[in-house]
Amino acid sequence: MRIKRALPVLFGFLLFVAAVAAVVVLRKHAPPEPARLLPGADGFVYVDLKWMRRADIANNPPAVPHDPQYEQFIQATGFQFERDLQEAAFAIHYASPQTGGETRFSEVFVAKIDGDKLRTYLKKLATSVDSYRSLNIYNLALQGRTLRVAILGVDTVAVSNHNDPAVIRGIIDRSRKLASPFGGPALLRQFYKHVPLTSLAWAIFRLDSAGAQKSVSLPLSSPATVAASVRYRPLLGVVFQAEAFTGNEQAAEQLTSQVNTFLAIFQSAEVSVAGQTPDPDIKKALESLKVEQKKDRTVLTATVPAALIRKMVAEAPAEVRPKSPGH
Repeated sequence: MRIKRALPVLFGFLLFVAAVAAVVVLRKHAPPEPARLLPGADGFVYVDLKWMRRADIANNPPAVPHDPQYEQFIQATGFQFERDLQEAAFAIHYASPQTGGETRFSEVFVAKIDGDKLRTYLKKLATSVDSYRSLNIYNLALQGRTLRVAILGVDTVAVSNHNDPAVIRGIIDRSRKLASPFGGPALLRQFYKHVPLTSLAWAIFRLDSAGAQKSVSLPLSSPATVAASVRYRPLLGVVFQAEAFTGNEQAAEQLTSQVNTFLAIFQSAEVSVAGQTPDPDIKKALESLKVEQKKDRTVLTATVPAALIRKMVAEAPAEVRPKSPGH
């Protein structure tokens, strides 16, 4: 009798454990939370700066002078992008009637911030402040557009220059709901599974509209979706991979042929410019470039040695400086 009574309890407990395990697995394969907060868009980019710093890819790059406006921002808020930014997720809205004929962007940043200082700074710059779900949306005039900024939490900020105010309100709405692995924009839900789990940065974007053609120039004869990622391997360097999902094998074959032709021309030009004794790390990166067809996909892979990245960072010109917010 006791065994019969215990069976339903045991069965219920096993169901609970299975449900928790399923949620954990789904969350592991779901886009990062900042990306899931973004609105529907034509393209998405995500960067995990926490792991980049831990990997020490750039090997402590030299300090770069700040322009006056950016220095004023640092002094007012105590926030420094290159030091305090941890995660960044971007949504790209291609030019359309809904965007006023221009490409617009929405972003979610996770960082170490001083909320009070940042609110004070934004309030001084804002032309107006809207209240939505107990949060302030700061409206800033920037280059003929309205840049909307909302502080979602102790470490999260949302920004959008989309001309529809409902876009940033949607981000606020999603931030107030229980995080779900099933959430996020449709494009991410469909293609994020093709992003390797250990990626430090990735991008997913459509190439099927006039806005995409203006933003990205690729030899495509039909619509496609690209999933690109960057991973770090201590013994290899930075591994780049891009998959173009073309929809059919014929289009993938054509794209693969065109990209291979372009890479052959590019590699020949690089060797000619470098002379008879090119940098061994550059040579290694060029030789690692590979394009192949996998059914309806064109896959490009390349490996950039960590030593080459450190050289590029160390030799970067002084004119390359962090821009002030909004630039």
